[in-house]
Amino acid sequence: MGSFQWPVRVYYEDTDSGGVVYYANYLKFFERARTEMLRSKGLEQDFLRSKHNIMFAVADVHIQYHRPARFNDALVVVSDVVQLKKAGMSFHQVIYLQSNLETPLCTADVKIACIDEASFRPTRIPEVVLQEVKDE
Repeated sequence: MGSFQWPVRVYYEDTDSGGVVYYANYLKFFERARTEMLRSKGLEQDFLRSKHNIMFAVADVHIQYHRPARFNDALVVVSDVVQLKKAGMSFHQVIYLQSNLETPLCTADVKIACIDEASFRPTRIPEVVLQEVKDE
């Protein structure tokens, strides 16, 4: 499974009064990158819900802040699936400045659970989804 990269621009609304990205907004950047990774494989989340009756939910996040991102910075979010299980997957994600892909600004390890859309209980990831995610 290879890395997926998604560009993000820091908008004024993403920053605090000091002009740096508010800490919780990094989670939004990570979420967008995971969603776009699925979309790039033809796996729209609304389709997964209507066709397969599943949704993905964050079960656990470990995040580290290394350096601040600032208003108008061009960032890139790199996402790697590091573990694929029957009812979930784990990602390692890193945010960099587009101009410096060697020094991370923020890193996260994120566990995603596959849940049944009606009961909100864990359920198996459909085989077609597992195959698409594996074929990076």
